[in-house]
Amino acid sequence: MARTFLFLGSTLAFLSVALGAFGAHALKSRISSDMLSVYETGVHYHMVHALALILIAILSDKMRYSSLVPWSGWLLLIGIVLFSGSLYALSITGIRTLGIITPFGGMAFLIGWALLALAALRSL
Repeated sequence: MARTFLFLGSTLAFLSVALGAFGAHALKSRISSDMLSVYETGVHYHMVHALALILIAILSDKMRYSSLVPWSGWLLLIGIVLFSGSLYALSITGIRTLGIITPFGGMAFLIGWALLALAALRSL
């Protein structure tokens, strides 16, 4: 499981940098400053949670007995797809109804972090 999350985290971090550069160079002149801010929020959360997946990779080796750690990682991955993905799509297309998806990604982030905290408490 550690290799899976290390691969996912590093690949998603790479994508976050690429998407950030795309936003800064290609989108800056094509979308409004409000939508660029929405896009940048997506990139920010994308990178933070990609790095968190690398943390999950490390912890899944150290806490092999806990099924909560991998569950946390899968939820963070889902959060990146739903939260950041919906913000990317919203900012590029301008279709505001895509914002309905964003809170589901936020909930996945919250539950993922809560499961990681619970795994830590159980390991005490």
